[in-house]
Amino acid sequence: METIPAKHLLHRSRDTQWFGTDHTMNIYRGCCHGCLYCDSRSDCYQIGEFDRVRAKADALRILRDDLARKVRPAFICTGAMSDPYNPFERELELTRYALELIDAYSCGVAVATKSDLIVRDIDILASIQTHSPVICKLTVTTADDALAAKLEPNAPPPSRRLAALGELSGAGLFAGVLLMPVLPFLEDSEENVLSVVEGAARAGAKFVYPALGVTMRQGQREYFLDALERAFPGQGLKERYLRQFGDRYQCVSPRVKTLWKAFAAACRERGVLYDMKSIIRAATLAGRDRQLTFFD
Repeated sequence: METIPAKHLLHRSRDTQWFGTDHTMNIYRGCCHGCLYCDSRSDCYQIGEFDRVRAKADALRILRDDLARKVRPAFICTGAMSDPYNPFERELELTRYALELIDAYSCGVAVATKSDLIVRDIDILASIQTHSPVICKLTVTTADDALAAKLEPNAPPPSRRLAALGELSGAGLFAGVLLMPVLPFLEDSEENVLSVVEGAARAGAKFVYPALGVTMRQGQREYFLDALERAFPGQGLKERYLRQFGDRYQCVSPRVKTLWKAFAAACRERGVLYDMKSIIRAATLAGRDRQLTFFD
């Protein structure tokens, strides 16, 4: 695999509103899941040839040095830009070794992925959760494997992701679903949204966090709209998007009020968290409870 230079692996977040994390980490650059809607394709991120995965050169040494410089343990988010469990991770194990370093330096981690490969690292994630918060986030935008195959052609199907969620939850890890994006005119039906909530609840999810719409900005917008035309020929989706949203960045579903009401009610009925403050509070308490159990 081609490598690219990096000075640091850990970067401080501007705030801690996103799942309570205070640092970000990306071992890889680019992603081969082929998701039509991925915001990381946007020009502002300057990731050329986004579909080609590259690793950060000497990543583990750099991460070790970054961790050693921390005055207090970090709570690290990974997967925001590039999936840490891309297919190459199965052999390279860079994410696994990074988690071992995070564990050794008593830090917490929040992992976002579309891959069921995350279950391979349950042992390390469980070890981290004995001393720090752990949040496992499986992205599921639809429970329909056939639809997902068009929108996320190279990612494991949602049925496998939900099965992985069940394994993570069964191991006592704080795990849930990122229901985002919910694509207008394709996924923004009550049936689709509620099927994801139901599947997540059955798998033991602690939370489902939604974005009932999609983002479009320079670079990514053009790719996304053209890809929609190829994946769903004859449906006029590109024209519908342009007519509804123009050049807006935040493209919220026209049905957002109805969807939110149904979504929130379903989550409350099944005891699944869905607002960020509650998720952060529960994840922090889960780690604290595990620590108390560990030291009993």
